[in-house]
Amino acid sequence: MDDKDIRSQIHALVEEEHALRNSGEHTEEQRARVAQLEQDLDQLWDLLRQRDAKRQYGNDPDEAQPRPEPQVENYLQ
Repeated sequence: MDDKDIRSQIHALVEEEHALRNSGEHTEEQRARVAQLEQDLDQLWDLLRQRDAKRQYGNDPDEAQPRPEPQVENYLQ
């Protein structure tokens, strides 16, 4: 997956998240889906940052791998 694919996936997930958040009624399934979208987005943003860092230091960005959700979710901001 290259940067363009990652950004495209991020865009699609953000659109879905906005649609769910802007819907009038929030069911349990919708809340669960929003939570999953947030986790997926965090992983994709992390992957994009990994690719940028590898590129910055002369490494192959294709070596970047998605990290497990618990690892990404526990990063300090």
